[in-house]
Amino acid sequence: MIQMTNISKSFSGNQVLKDVQFSLEKGEIHALMGENGAGKSTMMKILTGIYSRDSGTIKVKGQEVEFTSPKQAEEAGIAVIHQELNILPHLSITDNLFLGKEETFGRSGILKTRTMREKTRQALAELGLNVDPSQPASTLSVGQQQIVEIAKALSANAEVIVMDEPTAALTDREIDTLFETVRSLQSKGVSFIYISHRMEEIFALCDRITILRDGQYVGDRNIKETSFEEIVQMMVGRELGERFPERNAQIGDVKLAVKGLSRKDCFEDVSFEIRKGEVLSIAGLMGAGRTEVAQSLFGYKKADSGTVLLDGREVKIANPKTAKELGIGYVTEDRKSEGLIVDFTVEENVSMTNFSSISKNGLISKDKERSLYEGMVKRLGIRTSGPTQTAKSLSGGNQQKVVIAKWLGIEPELLILDEPTRGVDVGAKKEIYSIINELAERGVAILMISSELPEVIGMADRVIVMHEGKVTADLPKQEMTQERIMHFATGGGKLAVENS
Repeated sequence: MIQMTNISKSFSGNQVLKDVQFSLEKGEIHALMGENGAGKSTMMKILTGIYSRDSGTIKVKGQEVEFTSPKQAEEAGIAVIHQELNILPHLSITDNLFLGKEETFGRSGILKTRTMREKTRQALAELGLNVDPSQPASTLSVGQQQIVEIAKALSANAEVIVMDEPTAALTDREIDTLFETVRSLQSKGVSFIYISHRMEEIFALCDRITILRDGQYVGDRNIKETSFEEIVQMMVGRELGERFPERNAQIGDVKLAVKGLSRKDCFEDVSFEIRKGEVLSIAGLMGAGRTEVAQSLFGYKKADSGTVLLDGREVKIANPKTAKELGIGYVTEDRKSEGLIVDFTVEENVSMTNFSSISKNGLISKDKERSLYEGMVKRLGIRTSGPTQTAKSLSGGNQQKVVIAKWLGIEPELLILDEPTRGVDVGAKKEIYSIINELAERGVAILMISSELPEVIGMADRVIVMHEGKVTADLPKQEMTQERIMHFATGGGKLAVENS
C-alpha cells in the first residue's frame, strides 16, 4: 500500500531523518513509535506533502509519488487525524463533515442542506455514532469528535488514515468505541498508521510496529512476536530497567486534610488525607470530578463548601496566589495552553512562578534567573539547546519537565500533578517518575491525577477513586488492581473511606 525508502530530511543543517524506512499493507494497523523528537511527525508530514524530502522514495500502490500538499495526499487516499482535532466547534456536525466540499444545486450556490444532513447521519451511524447532524460540533465529546474526523476521512475516500495520539483525551469507554471503529474499518480494507506512546494500546490494537530513534529506522516487529521490553530497548537504545522506579519515601504526618469538599455540578462531599512523602493518586473516568477537585485545592475554582487543612490548620485558598504562598504547586493537565507560554524561552518559563526569589524591588536579577534555569536543567535533566530556546520547540517530555521545574523553584510542600506523563514517551516517563520519587523522599506530598491505571498502580502509595463527583473507594497499595479500580470508577459500589 505504502512504501517509504531511505527517507532523509534536514532543517538548517540539522538532520532529523536519515535513511528511514516504513511500509504499510492494505488492511493493516501499523504502529509508529519512538521517543519525543525521534522523527515520527516529520516522517508523516513528508508522507502527506507538508514537508518535502531531501532524498528517498515514496510509493503508493506501487506508484512513486511526491505530494506537495496534504490535499494531494488526500486525493491519493491518505488522510490524517491530528492530535489537536480540526473541528470547528461553532459549526454543525454536517458543516464540519462537508467543509470545503459542500454539495449545491448546480451552479446556483444553494446548498443541498437536507441531502448533506442525511449523508452525515448515515456516515456517522455506520461508525456507531447516532446524533443529530444539525447540532453544533461543540456539543460532542472529544471521543465523538474523533468519530466525526474519521467520517470526514472516509467521505474523502481515504484508504489510509494516520492517527496521531488519538486517545490522549478520551475516556476508557470512548477508547473502546474508537478501537471497535478502527477494527471494523480494518475488516473493510482500510489501513491505519497509529502513533501513540501508550504501550497497552499498541499491543491491544496493532498488527505491526516500526521504531524510530534519533531520526533513524531501528526496525519493525510483528506485535505477536515481540514484547514490551524489546520495544522499549529499541526505542531508547538501552535497557530501561523496571518500568516504575522503586519507592523509598518515608511517609510522615498528614500534610493535607480535605473534609466534605463540594462544588455544584462538579463534585460532592469529597474527603481524604495525604501525608508528607506520600504519592496519593486520584483515579476515575473523565468527568468524574478529579481535575475539578484539584483546581479547588489550588484556588482556581472555588468550592461551595467543605474544609481544607494544611498541617492541621484550616486554610482558605481563594486563588492560586494564596495556594502558592502556602507551598502548593500545580502541574496542569494541558501543558501547552495552561502550563507554558510556548513562545517564551525555557528560562522565562522556569522563572514564571519564581519572581520573588529572583527579583528585588520589582527588577529581575538576570544572574539569579540564569542560576535558577541552570539548576533546574541539571536537576531534571531537561534537554535544551540553551536558555533562549523557545518552549514550543522542545519535545513533549522536556516541555513537561519545564512545567515541573517552574514549580520546584518555589520548593513546594504539596505538589499536584494532573496527568503528569500525558503525551510523553516511555524514556521521559521513567525520568518523570524518578523526579516524583525524589520529591517524595524529600517529604513533599504528591497528589497525582492519572488516567493510566498502570501508572497509578506503579507509582501511588494509595489511590482514591471517583465516580460522578463522589469518592467511591480509598485503596491502599496492596489492594490496587486495574479491575478493582475500574469497578469503583464505573460506579460499582462504594467502600468505606479509610485513610491509611
